[in-house]
Amino acid sequence: MGLSEDFDRGGRAVMDGLLHASRIYSYYERRLEAEILKYPLPGHIAIILDGNRRWARYNFLDTERGHQHGADTAEDLLNWIHDLGVRITTLYILSTENLERKDDELDNIYQLLNVKLNKLYTDERIHKRQMKIKAIGDRRRLPKDLQEILGKLEEATAEYNKMFLNIAIAYGGQRELVDAVKKIASMAKKGEIEVDDINEKTIEASLYTSHLPQASPDLILRTSGEKRLSGFLIWQSAYSELMFMDVFWPEFRKIDLMRAIRTYQRRVRRYGK
Repeated sequence: MGLSEDFDRGGRAVMDGLLHASRIYSYYERRLEAEILKYPLPGHIAIILDGNRRWARYNFLDTERGHQHGADTAEDLLNWIHDLGVRITTLYILSTENLERKDDELDNIYQLLNVKLNKLYTDERIHKRQMKIKAIGDRRRLPKDLQEILGKLEEATAEYNKMFLNIAIAYGGQRELVDAVKKIASMAKKGEIEVDDINEKTIEASLYTSHLPQASPDLILRTSGEKRLSGFLIWQSAYSELMFMDVFWPEFRKIDLMRAIRTYQRRVRRYGK
């Protein structure tokens, strides 16, 4: 981390403190929310939750604390998207590459996820909001207890369709495409589809996101300042608006989300035209 980045983050912390102390922060938040609600919101927002470890290191905390704060922020996010009226959210939690680490950090992440997912399972708000929850990825690579709670969440919310939360866990974009190809090849082998009839809709119907009313995100955010998608929603992101934010995930706030939405609203989407 360079000196200029240290200064930027330090300046951000000081400014946030001043804003909170003077009550300007809450005023600005209300004003920003009123502004973005005047215009169409993205129907589907996908977020790469990045920067837990670096946030912890910057704040002289252990990595476990970084993941804990990041998980708390993800929990807050569900309230923010509901307040704003965003219908579909996809969160990139763990990639297939993350699973190769095989260390204490990964075990801590598994334990934290187990706690948070069980808490979500007993949260009445998911039923009041009629939020359909689905894990996308190769859950067979996860510990049994995580597989079980993910299955329980999906079963309990299977009939809901007002809001959608997709948890990308043990997820890889290339793996998703390989699985889609295998599914289509099997259909062709059984004579269920002709090769010449395979098109974009056939592929989309074979992806992990086929259950969504809108599989392609309008807006994809990545925190921590990294400027890459890391294989996230390779097919679905073809025409998504991308935004890379210089804020670590644990310090992500509702105003950061709203600023991203405001930037999205000011862009002209061309869909490749």
